[in-house]
Amino acid sequence: MEQMDGLDVVGCERCDDLCGSRSRIVNGVGPADADLLFVGEAPGANEDEQGEPFVGRSGDVLDAGLRDAGLDRGDVRITNCVRCRPPDNRDPRNGELANCRDYLETEIDRVDPEVVVTLGKVPAEHLLERDVAVTGEAGDVFDVAIAGQPRRVLVSVHPAATLYDPSQKETFEAALTTAAEFTDAQSGQSRLGEF
Repeated sequence: MEQMDGLDVVGCERCDDLCGSRSRIVNGVGPADADLLFVGEAPGANEDEQGEPFVGRSGDVLDAGLRDAGLDRGDVRITNCVRCRPPDNRDPRNGELANCRDYLETEIDRVDPEVVVTLGKVPAEHLLERDVAVTGEAGDVFDVAIAGQPRRVLVSVHPAATLYDPSQKETFEAALTTAAEFTDAQSGQSRLGEF
């Protein structure tokens, strides 16, 4: 039983390890027509427990970063490359990323964001289909075909990187500021207060 209901995967048994380690499928959250679609790697323990991406410490950092960039979590969509928690919070394997790829591509296609923001190395390399030096490329926007459609992908460090390496905070905030420039809410009015 593998199927999507709108943007949600409601049943999937493609990955034995992930099916065995998850308590639920963690689908993306946020508006179905968001200008910004943030893509993480995979759910962790908190996400698996609560059924929502980025709700632990990384989520707190992401929420604060969005606020600092003039954005609200409720106005963006947040999802993951893989929708099930890997055992022991390991990185998703290539086969698992491949198994979940069509779900991610369908979500990107239906949301049709102005820009897809990758949070960390795994989603950046997965969507750009190449090695990525995340710290060096954070804030850069690349044009790439995803499911045959031209898309803009903005590379960002993972919010957790700022917890382990405070020097990444500025890099993370700069990437979110760049992302905010792609939103309807920001265009035209965000810079007025600076004059």
